[in-house]
Amino acid sequence: MAALDFQIDCKDTQSHARAGTIMTDHGSIQTPIFMPVGTAGSVKAVSQQQLMQDVKAQIILGNTYHLYLRPGLKVLEKAGGLHQFNSWPKPILTDSGGYQVFSLSGSRKIKEEGVTFQSHIDGSKHLFTPENVMDIQRSIGGDIIMAFDECPPGGSDFTYARKSMELTHRWLDRCWNQFQTTSAKYGYTQNLFPIVQGGTFKDLRRQSCEYIAAKEATGNAIGGLSVGEPEDVMYEICEWCCTHLPKEKPRYLMGVGTPWNILECIGMGVDMFDCVMPTRNGRNAMLFTSKGVINIDNKKWELDMSPIDEELDSVVSQQYSKAYLRHLMKAKEYLGYTIASLHNLAFYLWLVGEARQQIKLGQYHTWKQEMIPKLKTKL
Repeated sequence: MAALDFQIDCKDTQSHARAGTIMTDHGSIQTPIFMPVGTAGSVKAVSQQQLMQDVKAQIILGNTYHLYLRPGLKVLEKAGGLHQFNSWPKPILTDSGGYQVFSLSGSRKIKEEGVTFQSHIDGSKHLFTPENVMDIQRSIGGDIIMAFDECPPGGSDFTYARKSMELTHRWLDRCWNQFQTTSAKYGYTQNLFPIVQGGTFKDLRRQSCEYIAAKEATGNAIGGLSVGEPEDVMYEICEWCCTHLPKEKPRYLMGVGTPWNILECIGMGVDMFDCVMPTRNGRNAMLFTSKGVINIDNKKWELDMSPIDEELDSVVSQQYSKAYLRHLMKAKEYLGYTIASLHNLAFYLWLVGEARQQIKLGQYHTWKQEMIPKLKTKL
């Protein structure tokens, strides 16, 4: 067993973008990378085989809050962890449940000890602490596990953001101690990533970057963005954090975002991304393509027999027409949700793969400036 390793393969000359390789016990990941979100042990409407073969996903996410509640740790431990339970042989990242707790503002209580919350399934009460969240993630079996943090709302004032950051740091100390004094359960290395918080305040963000960097973890995450703040503020804070996080470690921007968000943040030095947008928006008829954004519900696609996106080598993007996908969505056929989700995920993986190639060619910045207006176009 070996801890996660990260090497930078090359850098763009006109931006802070870099192409790298993350090595884990479940395989390597080429960065920049997008990670499909598998909330309850599956990426909605998509099989693991499709993720590997058509989407070409290299790593997926599991959600600690949801997996803890259902199927529960007894089932996951009996299976030998999430890799065995859902038949996914590649790396898995598990979040800490902190964001889900943040989103349950009506039924949770934050204290120094941790967070008490009610299950959305049956109303039962539970307590997440930094210690048991480490143990839960050990049992789920992620290759990368996340520190337990508090995620303040986007409009938080300085006082709240500071208190939240300080609580996150105290919780990180407890996470780190628990992680260092426990062992992985399934015979492979697990890696803990701390999370930067601090709201939209640069001095707090710098403090947080310095605090978590001192842990010398194998990677670091930027949290608390894309939670309601303006897009330009998100970019400003992301760039600031990248400036103050270790350059030799992978940087993970949590929960972001649109294709153009991802390209902008790659240019700042972010290596890893996740978001529910490809699948959630796909199920609601919004397609991201190499030529722009499509609302497949629109009547204009009714007779359009062209492929969803000729640029992609994804089977569904090439095989199915816009007219056919529109028909499925109008008829509320489940296959429509699968095709739309698969296409959007394949597009996101294609996009970060193209970004990697452009970084290697030394022309990422120029390519990004040309791509973003195209990606934002409403077709």
